[in-house]
Amino acid sequence: MAAHSEKPPVEANPDIVRVHTTAADRRLAAEHWLLSVLPEADRERARVEWRTAGVTLLPCGTLFAAVRLPGALVHAVAMSTKRADVEAVLDEALQGGPVICDRRRECYYYALVPAGVPRAWREAARDWHRDGVVVFGRQAYVGVPETDATEAHEGADAYWAVPVGSPGTLCAPLRIARFIAAGTHLLAENAKIDAAAAAVAALDPRHRSALSRW
Repeated sequence: MAAHSEKPPVEANPDIVRVHTTAADRRLAAEHWLLSVLPEADRERARVEWRTAGVTLLPCGTLFAAVRLPGALVHAVAMSTKRADVEAVLDEALQGGPVICDRRRECYYYALVPAGVPRAWREAARDWHRDGVVVFGRQAYVGVPETDATEAHEGADAYWAVPVGSPGTLCAPLRIARFIAAGTHLLAENAKIDAAAAAVAALDPRHRSALSRW
């Protein structure tokens, strides 16, 4: 019976350097990437605004554009208003693309998308506007939270519902389009159900009783 020869040990290649990044490293990289839309002289001002106000205004149209989604549309897709449910659905549906939540007045979500979306998706954006969806491109600014702000706090109502995973990571336009289509469909269906319920509630009690026996 032939003896099996042992395989020689695999030697590590000294020319390969493995870099292990931490969460802090990734946040810092995301910060540098976001602030690169500003002239160098304005970047320190933005950092100060992050530290003092929790949010700074960054221009759209260079690295990214923004699609503003009404809270009602997002909550319809998530079938929930609970923060954990909503953020999980956004993360899954948009495959980790960054989304800002702004709860100052009405609740809005801002999905960061490639800078060319306002031009390439102009027709769709006009249709989306009827449902309260707004696309922001050049000459528009969006309030961007500090990169580690993942919940609202006193003095700052904007936070990352889905944080920036790494520099250059954005929401895919087609996934945003599908998300909006699902939200508008669900809102329309919910409106029909609400209208039917209101019509029943307006009936004379005797008629409601008769309906309940069907």
